[in-house]
Amino acid sequence: MNREIYITDYNCVTPLGFDVESNWNALLEGKSGVALHKIIDNHEAFFVSKIDSEKLEEEFNKNFDNQNFTRLEKMFLLSLKPLVERHSISDDTSFILSTTKGNISLLKNETTLPEGIYLSKLAQKLADFFGFKTKPIVVSNACVSGVMAISVAKNMIQAGQYKDAFVVAGDEISEFVISGFNSFQAIGSEPCKPYDKNRNGINLGEATASVYISSELHQNEKFKFKVLGDSAINDANHISGPSRTGDGLFASVQNAMKEAKVSSDQIDFISAHGTATLYNDEMEAIAFNRMNLQNVPLNSMKGYYGHCLGASGLLESIISMESALKNTLIPSKNFEEMGVSQDLNIIKENQSAEIKYILKTASGFGGCNAAIVLEKC
Repeated sequence: MNREIYITDYNCVTPLGFDVESNWNALLEGKSGVALHKIIDNHEAFFVSKIDSEKLEEEFNKNFDNQNFTRLEKMFLLSLKPLVERHSISDDTSFILSTTKGNISLLKNETTLPEGIYLSKLAQKLADFFGFKTKPIVVSNACVSGVMAISVAKNMIQAGQYKDAFVVAGDEISEFVISGFNSFQAIGSEPCKPYDKNRNGINLGEATASVYISSELHQNEKFKFKVLGDSAINDANHISGPSRTGDGLFASVQNAMKEAKVSSDQIDFISAHGTATLYNDEMEAIAFNRMNLQNVPLNSMKGYYGHCLGASGLLESIISMESALKNTLIPSKNFEEMGVSQDLNIIKENQSAEIKYILKTASGFGGCNAAIVLEKC
């Protein structure tokens, strides 16, 4: 019999705040981190969700003396520090890093590859700082990385390879990432509107998020969420475009719910990917309807945080769990009129709700899809 796996602690660093409480309060007030920022020299400004660098430095200096870190590494350290202080690290503790691009900004104006550009080196640097004793694990699977990192931790602990795990996810706004998405003509010219009829593309964002996952519970846990089921399916549809029939996401959700032994009627809330691109939103709507989930309250957090790449899945999972703890559903920001062909129950305003079972999904380039089912205990 598989042992039960729990998330018992989490933290995040975003444009809306440097801890979960400040983020939650900002979300309740409908605040968004998305604003116009100049990212590329000699180019127009883009709508992105970007952390104020001066505030980041100020917060980092309050907590750390060592300055030998990149901007992204400082975001990672700030996110992880409270969890490391509250939980012990043993020989059986795993350290898992989720990111899509890592320190990609180091490549600018460089003729040789700096060591910090390698994701394995980035993970080891963070692990060494906090004194982790096992070899770090890097999860870099496009935009499903944050959700996949939870799955990796769950399955490795269940397999007996580790007793617990610290999972940290993050990416930052960079010229490289902006240029890439801009080449796809996928970036919106206004704050993004997931699932809305008038949506015209994504906003990119940056954040770091951390969770502590364990099979062993202690009396002082403030909360616990059981990771009931997980799945990742690649539909291999296209290098950047999602399956038109939602095959990969449908199969991921189906598998995760089957493992969780939870029916469509039992799911209380869906934290969806919701990038505000035409094809992604439509694909999700089709997949959710195929699973008879069209009536379940659903939101996308992209209108508040933008698309934070490798951080999105983990950050949005944290906000979902906070919603369950607070018995409050947060609206899908900027949604006004249905813009997909299938019915969805898009949350339009803050509302009270009893949330026990959460479905979190993510999809990404290369046809990757992932889903997890969480239970509030």
